[in-house]
Amino acid sequence: MAVISSPVYDPKTTATNLANNYVAPTKAILDAQGAQAKATTAALTQLGSALSAFQGALAGLTTGSKTVTANAATISNPSVATASANSRAVAGTYSFYVEQLATAGQVSYNVADSTATNAGSLNIALADGSTFQVALTNADSDLDGKLSAKEIAAAVNVAATNNSRVSASTMTINGTSKLVLTSTQTGADNAVASIDVSGLGDPALQADLSAKTVLSAASNAIVWIGGQNGTKIEQASNTITAIDDISFTVTQAQAANATPVTLTVAADKSGTAANVQAFVTAYNTLLGAMNTVSGSGAEGAATALYGDAGIASLRDRLGTALRAATGGQSLINFGISAGRDGMLTLDTARLNKTVGANPAALDTLFGKAGVGTDPGTGVLGAMNKLASGWTNLTTGYISARKDVATKQQSDVTDRLATLENQFNNAYKRYLAQFTALQQLQSSMTGTSNLFTSLFSSDSDS
Repeated sequence: MAVISSPVYDPKTTATNLANNYVAPTKAILDAQGAQAKATTAALTQLGSALSAFQGALAGLTTGSKTVTANAATISNPSVATASANSRAVAGTYSFYVEQLATAGQVSYNVADSTATNAGSLNIALADGSTFQVALTNADSDLDGKLSAKEIAAAVNVAATNNSRVSASTMTINGTSKLVLTSTQTGADNAVASIDVSGLGDPALQADLSAKTVLSAASNAIVWIGGQNGTKIEQASNTITAIDDISFTVTQAQAANATPVTLTVAADKSGTAANVQAFVTAYNTLLGAMNTVSGSGAEGAATALYGDAGIASLRDRLGTALRAATGGQSLINFGISAGRDGMLTLDTARLNKTVGANPAALDTLFGKAGVGTDPGTGVLGAMNKLASGWTNLTTGYISARKDVATKQQSDVTDRLATLENQFNNAYKRYLAQFTALQQLQSSMTGTSNLFTSLFSSDSDS
C-alpha cells in the first residue's frame, strides 16, 4: 500500500506569511503616505528656515539709520576718534579739536562690619540731583548678624530704583574693606555725589559712609567743532552727533594747540556694492532653497514638494517685486540682472555709474523691509511681506501646511494601528486553520502507516 505523503510546514511561519500578504497592499500605501507627510514636513521646515534667513538679510540691509547706499567717514587721526555716516550725510570735510574726554566717576568708602539688626536704608545721590534708595533690611545674606562691605555692595546692585546707574564692588587694602561705587555712565552729572545716611541704624556705618574718597573724577567731553576757536560742545557722552547724519566718538584728548582732526565724508562705492551684493546673495540663496525642496531630487527622483504650485507662485511674485519700477527705474538699472534660472548677478560698474548719477534713487527703490506691523517700503518691503505670508507662525502658509501634514501622519498612524489588528486577527485565523490541518495530516499519516504495516504483515504470511 502506498504511503500518504504531505507537505512539511510550520503553522506559525505559514500564518505569518499569509497574514503579511493579506495586509501588504494596504500597508504599502500607508507607509508611502506616512513617508510623504514626513518628507513634506521636513521640506516645509527647510523652506521656512530659508525664508526666515532671507527676511533677516533684508532687515539687516536697512537696520536703524543704515541704508543700502553707503557713505564713508574717515578721520585724519584715528587714534583721536572714530566716525560713521549714513546715506543722508552731505559729503564734505569737517574739523574738530578734542579738549577733554567724558569719564565715569568712581568713589570709595572704608566700611567695617556693622550690626545688621535694624540696619535701615541709605540714599545714594548723583550729581544731577537724582537719588535712589538702598534697603539693607535683608542685606545680611549669611545671617551672621553683621553687614559686610560685600553685602552692602550686593544690596546697591539689586536696588530696584538704581536702574544700573551705579555699580558697587569691594576692595580690601591693608586689611581695610572698601565699598567702591562706580558710575556706569560717563559725564559729570552721573557721578556719585553723596550718601544720605540718616536712615541707617548703626552710627558706625553712618560715619563710614559719610567719608568719601574720589578715586576717579567724572567729567564731560569737551569738543570744539571747527578747531579751538570754533563752537564748543560739552556733553556727558564721548559720541558726538552734532553734525546731521554723522556720528563720531572721541577716544583721546589732544594736547594744547594740537592740529584739529579732520573728518571727511564721501560716497562709499565699495560699501554700497557690498550691500547690494548681500541682497543678491540672499535672494540667490533663497531661490536655491526653493529649487531644492520643489525640484527634482537625486537621479531625477521627485522631492516632497515637487512642482508645488504655492512655491512656484512665491517665486513668480518675488520676481515681480524684483522688477518693480519706482520713478521709472528698477533694480535692473542698477546692474542687477537675472539669468534664465532666475539667479541674480551684479554688474558693479553699472551700479556705480547709476548711483553716481542719482545717489538717492537706489535707497528709494530698495526701501525698508519693515518690522512687525510695519509693512516696509520698496522692493525690500514687498519681498518681506511675501515671505511673511509663509513664515507667520499664526497665519502663514508653512504653519498651515505643516498642520495638514501632521494630521496626515496622525491619520496614517491610526490606520496602521487598525491594520495591525487586522494582521493579528488574520494571523490567529491562519494559525488555527493550519494547526488543525497539521494535526489532521499527522493523524492521517499515522493511520496510513498503520494500514501499511498491517497489509505488509498479511503479505509476509
